[in-house]
Amino acid sequence: MNETIILDAARRIVDLGFKDLGYEYIVMDDCWSAGRNSSGYLVHDKKKFPNGIAHVANKIHELGLKVGIYSSAGSMTCARYEGSLGYEQKDADVWASWGIDYLKYDNCYNEGQEGTPKLSYDRYNAMSKALNSTGRPIVYSMCNWGVDGPWNFATTISNSWRTSGDLINVWNQDDPNCPCSEKEGLDCKSPGYHCSIMNVLNMAAFMPSKAYAGAWNDLDLLHDESISHFSLWVAVKSPLMMSNIMTQIDPQTLSILQNPAVIAINQDPASAPAIRRWRKYLDDEIDEYGKKGEIQLYSGSLSGGDQVILLLNAGTKTREMTASLAEIFWDEGVKGTAAQASSSWFIYDLWANRMSNATASAIVHGGGKNVTAPSSGYFNVTAHGGAEKVYSEVPSSSSKHLIGSKIGSVGPRGTVKAMVRPHGVAMYRLREQKRDEL
Repeated sequence: MNETIILDAARRIVDLGFKDLGYEYIVMDDCWSAGRNSSGYLVHDKKKFPNGIAHVANKIHELGLKVGIYSSAGSMTCARYEGSLGYEQKDADVWASWGIDYLKYDNCYNEGQEGTPKLSYDRYNAMSKALNSTGRPIVYSMCNWGVDGPWNFATTISNSWRTSGDLINVWNQDDPNCPCSEKEGLDCKSPGYHCSIMNVLNMAAFMPSKAYAGAWNDLDLLHDESISHFSLWVAVKSPLMMSNIMTQIDPQTLSILQNPAVIAINQDPASAPAIRRWRKYLDDEIDEYGKKGEIQLYSGSLSGGDQVILLLNAGTKTREMTASLAEIFWDEGVKGTAAQASSSWFIYDLWANRMSNATASAIVHGGGKNVTAPSSGYFNVTAHGGAEKVYSEVPSSSSKHLIGSKIGSVGPRGTVKAMVRPHGVAMYRLREQKRDEL
């Protein structure tokens, strides 16, 4: 963690085209500070940041990106640097003076100021007020690990809140360090860390109604090389935070994180999280962790009348999965009767036009600059190495790369079907045929 690493990552995000796709915040985590000065203000570590944090922020802003910083609502951060508890206004003021655009605010060493929603609210609201008083727009990302149910109080004081303990890149394995099981649901008091993808997802499935535009459930960082993980976080509208080392990114990860049709679901202006419509256990399957397999259906409304569907196979075998319009459009009327009686819908596969390995390799290994990549049927690769800037407008029928590939249709009272591999997903956009122009 130092100036060189942060600026290299920022330049790489621009060169590889992530900026063109809407990724814009470079967020520094713990270990940047060197304590407080005699006036009580935080100071940076001069060995790690010889030119200062403001210099780093300026360089990142020059790239057209924004910069984030880290602290904790405690006496110390998780790595035992100075925390912000009791110093909220001083810290907010100095961050604003440096040009900070985003704050990740952790929960370590909180002096016991948790255990009830009111205690947690007061502690995190102190920083909310301090940030607002600076007059600088700063995204406020609460990271209190789901303690005291932040989805019930954070919506009015922050832009996002972590719903669970720290995520680990494991599909469904229990870990003693993540004692917060889904059985505890929204009453979880001890979220811990090393939480699996399915553990985090199944807890978050209970709270989609808590999020809205400007205030989101945060399911933690994205990991490398996982279409299922990326799709699920996209569907429930979790902020897309990349945790991979940008200077070492591989082609497969690039092609996943740069799928415009999937990103468009996450960034849809309606900002409505997809809701889990059903969850079914597979009595004949036991996975490698000794758990029953399961399948799930998520669906949600999109701006302009479209609908997103995600079929999740958390089992051990490839299987055909089905979802009726009644299930998909459950919120449209009593048991979906309004949807059943509606006109037919075209189905668009959101992963059908995923960037080819050849294109991704050309971008990665060419450094993202002056790349002449082979045609992939994906989106135009520019000399800049990125994608066409298609995210400045609401997805429309003319933005084919945001919609996916048309693969079929479903009529009134019909059923959507898909073959889904183990630990895999099928992700579709539905568009009513009478308004489809593609």
